[in-house]
Amino acid sequence: MTTRIEARRVLPGRGAPIDDGVVVLEGATIAFVGPAATAPATPGAPVEVVDTVLPGLWDCHCHLLGVLSADLHALYLEPIALRAARAAMDLGRALAAGVTSVREAGGLGIHLARAVEEGSVPGPRVYAPGAILSTTGGHGDLHEVPLDWVSAFTHHEPALRLCDGEADCMRAVREQLRDGAAVIKVCASGGVLSERDHPIHQQFTDAELRAIVEVAGLAERSVMAHCHGKPGMMAAIEAGVRTIEHGTYLDEEVAAAMVERDVLLVPTRLIVTELMEVGLAAGMSAAMFAKLAATDERHNDALALAHASGVRIAMGTDIALSRPTLPAAWGNHGRELPLMAAAGMSPLQVIEAATANGPDTLGAQAPASGQLLAGYDADVIAVDGDPSVDLSVLADPTNVRVVWQGGVKVHERPAV
Repeated sequence: MTTRIEARRVLPGRGAPIDDGVVVLEGATIAFVGPAATAPATPGAPVEVVDTVLPGLWDCHCHLLGVLSADLHALYLEPIALRAARAAMDLGRALAAGVTSVREAGGLGIHLARAVEEGSVPGPRVYAPGAILSTTGGHGDLHEVPLDWVSAFTHHEPALRLCDGEADCMRAVREQLRDGAAVIKVCASGGVLSERDHPIHQQFTDAELRAIVEVAGLAERSVMAHCHGKPGMMAAIEAGVRTIEHGTYLDEEVAAAMVERDVLLVPTRLIVTELMEVGLAAGMSAAMFAKLAATDERHNDALALAHASGVRIAMGTDIALSRPTLPAAWGNHGRELPLMAAAGMSPLQVIEAATANGPDTLGAQAPASGQLLAGYDADVIAVDGDPSVDLSVLADPTNVRVVWQGGVKVHERPAV
């Protein structure tokens, strides 16, 4: 099926906008992008006349957990089936917000990816890691629960996997690959939404990180490294990870190492900003909130430094909660974009981070997506307004008029 989209402005994802442009979708791929004056004729094809057209957004750090609290101890208090039902609804909210692909960062995504692919659940394409790999006592551990309970729980919960020592780390990666992981997620430093670990401390040893990256690389999978502190970032970069997630205490040395190795930063400003706004009401303990407050002081400056140093940025939100009115909740992905601009990125640079740079976070597994180019996936959104001038257009899901995924119209805003 052919679809012709005529737009006042075309934002290709990477490169200059095209005014008075046309995008032609042929089946699941893009057939033409360019000025209306050079567009091919498409007799009989349906025509969509829109304000602005751009690639579908990529959220490169989000969690399909189906939870209503920022306290991850909630994971073992509710049945997986209940949380999966919530997460399925979350996928629909993301699609309606213009997000056509997500690189999940640990949760139920490894299974929901199959539901989306087979057409059972409408939602973005899901590239998931399976379990978050964590050391015992690390960011992915549940510190208030007896260790033997956590070990038993993680045999059934796809979101968490404790591993210690090179052999166990290698086995943990292979377990995720066995389940169909598209990417591997590792906690290279401590975190905020965990009770006792320190965000700056490195958690896996250098040898453990190398083992994780090596086994992932054998299957052409990239590794995404949760890192707040500099020691974990430097160790992860040296080990060969593809992306640094959060990057709170990033400095000039870290930025230079990332540029040298083309390691991308996924900063996740949204979760820090929105959890700070509500504080303990989000379900955090006092210890978690104290760590969050310390993180907030550095996070924006770290993103600004990374951008000024030439580090490539990909959009990620760390969205996890399943009720749209909650902070950092599914369906509100576009709120990340103005926060990135606040760190010094231009609107077009932010749009590139939210589209064209997304597939690059998957390394060798990167799909032909995130750009309006002939031959690329026909994942396209039309919005009212011009986000290249005003990023708040994408921050409000009601501005998303039409979403095409693989050339099929999967969302259209009801006429008022």
